[in-house]
Amino acid sequence: MKKPLWVLVGGVLALLGLLFTLQGTDVISGSAMSGTNFSAVAGPIIIVIGLLVATVGVRGRTR
Repeated sequence: MKKPLWVLVGGVLALLGLLFTLQGTDVISGSAMSGTNFSAVAGPIIIVIGLLVATVGVRGRTR
């Protein structure tokens, strides 16, 4: 693991993306974000970004 902070940040981003997705699809209710299209669309995008950041952290940058 080349950059453990990147892995941590990527993991947190992925979890937040999952939260956005679940709130957007109204699986988790009780928030202003519940049932909104923005959260349902932004969540998976945030998950992918988080996984990419974590992957860069694990693999390190190759030049």
